Amino acid sequence: MLAGLFQAALDDSRLRERKLPFEELSNLATSRPKPVDAELALERTDRMRLIAEIKRASPSRGDLASIQDAAALGFGYQNAGADAISVLTERTGFKGSLEDLAEVSAATTIPTLRKDFISTEYQLLEARANGAAMALLILAGLETSDYLRLKEFAEQIGLKVLVETHSEKEIETAAESGARLIGINTRDLETFQTDIGLFEKLATRLPAGCVRIAESSVKNIEDVKRYRAAGADAVLVGEALVVGDYQKLIPEIVSVA
Repeated sequence: MLAGLFQAALDDSRLRERKLPFEELSNLATSRPKPVDAELALERTDRMRLIAEIKRASPSRGDLASIQDAAALGFGYQNAGADAISVLTERTGFKGSLEDLAEVSAATTIPTLRKDFISTEYQLLEARANGAAMALLILAGLETSDYLRLKEFAEQIGLKVLVETHSEKEIETAAESGARLIGINTRDLETFQTDIGLFEKLATRLPAGCVRIAESSVKNIEDVKRYRAAGADAVLVGEALVVGDYQKLIPEIVSVA
């Protein structure tokens, strides 16, 4: 499943590159204003930080929400109290787009994250060109050498990197690379099953000083409290927001101490 998602994202980006060559995209990306500081927006404080996700579908659950106006939803998330917004841009399994990212980034003032299966510098330039302040790098789908190259490139063009981990080994790789934003995804990206206990098991392995981000498995406010008790500085929530009442849920999440 994971390899297929990476390949689909790569194939789509190669089609876009035929229309907009690397050098032209690079000029466009680096001419953008400096992004909002995502690390500052998500650093530990006396309450839970929230990355609220715009998510239409998933390979395991199918359609979740139609989301006709991503910008309006992003603006709503911001007004409700979110600290950052994750925008899924992968097309085949999640029905996202770069247009969503551009529209949400233009409509909001908090950091946006390009959440996708990124494996090339071109995809990072796309993130920057479409207004993202952060890009996701998933260690489960990248060789260490490729991850290190992409992380360095992202930082050179002004993007913060959210490094997604699923194991002690991946956390060690993230720590050794000096990653500042480290997520533990409690969803298995091969089976798409979730286990909130994975964060509780691995959180103590995260390096001191990094922003500790819990990803997936949030169905209700009790799950957020459980993550916080295990040491999470921030939580990334998608499905619960798009299928529920985000105007009620977001204030509850960011009130968790």
